[in-house]
Amino acid sequence: MRIGVRCDVGPQRGIGHVMRSLALAEELRGRGADLVFVCDSPTVPWADEQIRARGIPVEPAVWTPEDHLELFGRLGLDAVVFDSYDLDAEVFTAVRKSGLPTLAIVDGELRGAEADVFVDQNLGSELDRPVLPEGATRLAGLDYVLLRDEILQLRPAEPPQPREHAVPKVFAFFGGTDAFGAGPYVVRALAATGVPFEALVVAPGDDLAEAIGAVELGSGQHVEVIGPTSELAKAVIASDLVLSASGTSTWELLCLGATAGLVCVVDNQVMGYERAVATGAAVGVGVLSDLKVDPAPAAAVLRPLLQDPVERARVAAAGWKLVDGQGRSRVADALFQLLS
Repeated sequence: MRIGVRCDVGPQRGIGHVMRSLALAEELRGRGADLVFVCDSPTVPWADEQIRARGIPVEPAVWTPEDHLELFGRLGLDAVVFDSYDLDAEVFTAVRKSGLPTLAIVDGELRGAEADVFVDQNLGSELDRPVLPEGATRLAGLDYVLLRDEILQLRPAEPPQPREHAVPKVFAFFGGTDAFGAGPYVVRALAATGVPFEALVVAPGDDLAEAIGAVELGSGQHVEVIGPTSELAKAVIASDLVLSASGTSTWELLCLGATAGLVCVVDNQVMGYERAVATGAAVGVGVLSDLKVDPAPAAAVLRPLLQDPVERARVAAAGWKLVDGQGRSRVADALFQLLS
């Protein structure tokens, strides 16, 4: 059985679509399927390496319905997984009408897409009632979160307990490209807390690294800047507080039992951000546009998290309970049931 994965990726789009598609690909391959990705992953070398390191071939992205049908036929696909904001709805329609079984990973709105199975892994999405194409089914909520092997292997067996560190360890990353330049502003908010910390911050570009390095730090505050890393999960586990964009990585953090501080970096994250914060399983650091104007409100949120290990453990345990890590297995079951 050969399954194609057509997903978005790029310096501005980021790598979230690739990473959750890889999680499903790992599960499908573990069940004997052959995978091929169709995307422009070479535009983000780190993402390209993640796909190819798993022995999965990559075909360049195509854009028209005709080109998709030609490519999928040439590849001899038995099913297609879509994870794309950038494709026109007519591509989804043409592929489904061709008889090729399709599964589409979405976030809220279907954007006119057609598929046999829709997966919306976002918190609270099971409460939404989008109008589905005829004959389609929908899997929604945190029961269907797609997580990679790296995350599942490091998931703690028990809810996290308070960890006493004289100086709290902070890990901050904002996607594979930090397309909206959040890193420097979050570091500025950390510095404004006036509390000692040791931070490891991922900066995918030299300009971001320089901007982070230029932030004036206070006594006992230390920041180390690194480039994109394949050791994200290990860094999360080793940290007392993890700061990240409110995107697909949120569910990874919760599954790992991290104390997650979320930054809403773009408009399409607002609903997910608000829902996650409302559960108490993550802390809302703020909206990036606000952080750029004034770091003080974010600093007020971060200060108690840096100072109180019991509060950090409470947040971490709440997240750990929300995401059990079995979502990709449930999605794969649905896809194989469709194929059978």
